[in-house]
Amino acid sequence: MVKRDLAGRAPARFDALKLAEGGGTLTGEIDPAQLPRLIDRLAPAVDAAGARIAWQIVGGRDALGHPALTLALDGTVFLLCQRCLRPFAIPVAQQTELLLARNEPELARLDAEEPEVVLAGAPLDPVTLVEDELLLSLPFSPRHAKDQCVAAAPAAAAAQAAPSAFAQLAGLKPGRRSRS
Repeated sequence: MVKRDLAGRAPARFDALKLAEGGGTLTGEIDPAQLPRLIDRLAPAVDAAGARIAWQIVGGRDALGHPALTLALDGTVFLLCQRCLRPFAIPVAQQTELLLARNEPELARLDAEEPEVVLAGAPLDPVTLVEDELLLSLPFSPRHAKDQCVAAAPAAAAAQAAPSAFAQLAGLKPGRRSRS
């Protein structure tokens, strides 16, 4: 079993098909702020010492015997709440099976049947796989839970206290009295 720990140094590309055939494992840890396509989604100027993503890529086969990789992510990233614009931690615990295609025709065939297929004819970069999966796992519009967001509580209270706009319009109709 091949096992390479890529923490603490620049990860190398790897042959995904060989990793799958040998049942090997690659592991590492990365700071999300080092991922160029993710940087715009992260909360700026946050002490993100705890914002590390541990990752593991395990080679093997799927239930039908196709070569596959299982990519697991575990850690925390800090995003901006779209309600209050304050940073908050999002836990990441993701595991995805990626089928491997040897060439373009196999990619087209498998992609029509399965949602997660990767072209593995050339060596793959593990950091790119991690970044792709991390981007897919994050919410499109991140928000605190309503009970934790400073902007959600006043808005909810105001919505309950304000009379309905439709009730006010009904009061404008001839022969009707306003209920407010």
